[in-house]
Amino acid sequence: MASKQILMIVGDYVEDYEAMVPFQMLQMVGYSVHTVCPGKKPGDTVATAVHDFEGEQTYSEKRGHNFKINADFDKVSPDRYDGLVLPGGRAPEYLRLNDRVIEIIKDFFSAKKPCAAICHAAQLLVAAGVVSNKLCIAYPAIRPDLVMAGARWGEVNDTYSNAVVDGNLITAAAWPAHPEWMREFVKLLGGQLQA
Repeated sequence: MASKQILMIVGDYVEDYEAMVPFQMLQMVGYSVHTVCPGKKPGDTVATAVHDFEGEQTYSEKRGHNFKINADFDKVSPDRYDGLVLPGGRAPEYLRLNDRVIEIIKDFFSAKKPCAAICHAAQLLVAAGVVSNKLCIAYPAIRPDLVMAGARWGEVNDTYSNAVVDGNLITAAAWPAHPEWMREFVKLLGGQLQA
């Protein structure tokens, strides 16, 4: 049986853990993960940002690693992929201005393929117009955007470690949710993991 093909859309200052960890987790279970970024080619990198919760009223941000792009954004054909991963960080804020990014997201939703979005990636979902009447969570500062776009806000637990599933969409608030977020994504892809 052929490996599942996963598309991950990233950009400069994507949240480090939200790109690196799912990329590695999905490869660990045998999936092929293509990382793409508008304006970048295979072998290029994007800068990442590490967001942490250190007691202030919002998260802090520090420069992370360089995350490698391994596929060509200009050649993306959504029909060849089984699922989509949208990490958060600062990248979604400007990626949502790219018409092709929005078109790709809409294609995945039209085909009802699994889509995993975390943290600020909800900004991409809102821009694509795919959250109406969907139960979603995200970093809480994105709640007004989701609600105004017609989404139903789910519960974010106090450790930010839960995920919410509604049809083909799996959302989570922040990187502490990786185990549940990726477990639910793999389930929708037809895989099985131990709880």
